[in-house]
Amino acid sequence: MNAPARDRPEPAATLRQQLGIETPEHVAVHFELAGVGSRTAAALLDTVVAVFALVLLGWAAVALLGGGGGTLARWVIALLILAFTFGLLGYFVLLEALNGGRTLGKQAVGIRVVMETGHPVTATAAVVRNLFRLIDCYLPVLPFLPGLAMIFLHRRNQRLGDVVAGTIVVRDRPTEWSLGAVPAAPDEPLEAGPPDLSDDEFRLLDQFLARAGELDPAVQTRLATELARRFQERVPRRTADADAFLAQLHAQEQRKRRSRFGTRAQAGAVGRTTVTAERFVERKREAWEQFYRLASQVERSGVSQLASDEIPAFSARYREVAADLARARTYRVDPRVIEYLERVVSAGHNALYRTRGRRRAPLFRYLVRDFPAAVVQSWGYVLAAFLLFAVPGAIGYAIIRAHPEQAEELLPPVMVSRAEQAAERQAKGLGYAQSREEDLPVIASAIISNNVSIAFWAFVGGILAGLPTVLVLVTNGLSLGMGFGLFVNYHAGGYLATFVAGHGVLELTAIFIAGGAGFRVAGALLVPGDRTRRDALVVEGRIAARMVGAVVTLLAIAGTIEGLLSASDAPAGLKYLTSALSVVLLAIYGASGLGYLRATARPGAPAAG
Repeated sequence: MNAPARDRPEPAATLRQQLGIETPEHVAVHFELAGVGSRTAAALLDTVVAVFALVLLGWAAVALLGGGGGTLARWVIALLILAFTFGLLGYFVLLEALNGGRTLGKQAVGIRVVMETGHPVTATAAVVRNLFRLIDCYLPVLPFLPGLAMIFLHRRNQRLGDVVAGTIVVRDRPTEWSLGAVPAAPDEPLEAGPPDLSDDEFRLLDQFLARAGELDPAVQTRLATELARRFQERVPRRTADADAFLAQLHAQEQRKRRSRFGTRAQAGAVGRTTVTAERFVERKREAWEQFYRLASQVERSGVSQLASDEIPAFSARYREVAADLARARTYRVDPRVIEYLERVVSAGHNALYRTRGRRRAPLFRYLVRDFPAAVVQSWGYVLAAFLLFAVPGAIGYAIIRAHPEQAEELLPPVMVSRAEQAAERQAKGLGYAQSREEDLPVIASAIISNNVSIAFWAFVGGILAGLPTVLVLVTNGLSLGMGFGLFVNYHAGGYLATFVAGHGVLELTAIFIAGGAGFRVAGALLVPGDRTRRDALVVEGRIAARMVGAVVTLLAIAGTIEGLLSASDAPAGLKYLTSALSVVLLAIYGASGLGYLRATARPGAPAAG
């Protein structure tokens, strides 16, 4: 486990802010936090790149179709709708998760996203921090302002997404500079190693030799013999003459001390460095570079790529480099070398102490185990979301049933028109919102995009004390309740139910789960319990992110059903059968999550997720 991260303010003259991470070896690794300017520049570059890519994709689609219509054109349009809706979010998530926390914009300005522990950003954290861009960057009224203000005011330069995901953005300095030491001057004494005597012992020896001529010969001989006997345990004695041995030892210790504390100008840098520091780097540089290459590879691929007998050796080399970093600071080594060593230690630390070395679970496991487990684990929050939807829905239904004249003021004109024409449409064999078969793919993609966007807002609204989440649930519940009340007033409740039956079960369940995810985040913010608010947000945010995974899965299925089945002229029986199968699917889905939670709760079982 890492020690808590510590903010280390830099001297005021540098205007830099750093975050220190202490490794289990008690060696501090420092990251320079990226500021508002670099992050804004990266965001603008990324936005330009992503928008350009989407425009290019649209142009390519138009060129491919050549203005033609038909089924292929409708499917291409459907895919473009999904790409334009989720392309920007997907750009950030995929690049940060797969490219070491670097989008193209971040890479251009030299910054990257890492976890607060110094580890590379995880896929879950990349999803969470980028979903919160909806508030940080894409709030309709004040785009980008909330995120910029948060970065400017937060002591770790974190926006809301970073706080919930447990990430920071740091400067990504180049690390491939030369580590060669400056050659020593020809006439400079060479150091055979560190001093053998402590400072007190050397001071005693120096004082004895300085006063030896003033002492009584018998006393001088006795003291010389005692000192020689004391020092010869550590320094081999090559002469029987105690006086000669002490004189040689004194000269040797003087050379070592002059070499250790001697300084000269640093090559390519301001200030001076010690001779010992230069020789230390020269002696160690090859081992550091070899370990850095290996550690970088292991960091990307995992410790599992090493043979079982290679892991202890890798661990030992890591501890040696960590100790070298501590020595480098003691020897006042060139700061550029210390930065290099911090990167080397960080790579080794990440390879040894994170779970990335384990083979990543397949996507199917997340879909059928992790996602439903998070939903079952959060059943109380989901129930609260259901009630906030169902109660207003019942109230809306009662209002329209009791006051039909209010329908035109409270409901969209298209819904009122279809309710009025329900009997006529039924007589013609037309269903609610029935469309041409070739238009169904476009309708399905538009529905998926709309519903997933609503779910995302319900989730991220949790960071604002859950108020936007409540608003989404209440307004949608009221709208659905009043809509059903309107159709019942026109004796067409079954007509609307036939349309909703196929997709409604999955769609509404997904909305409830999204609301529950938002409430989970809100709960961490408002009632963190024994944890710090930041820790609570990170832990609950990860669970909520898995709930959002379940939401996207269910809404993708529901949107497909709604676009391809509900809006078609398929028999009502098939639509009701699909509804029944949806209930069965949800039961199996929940049972899978519950079983996974119980399995992981057993002693010795791996943790869920």
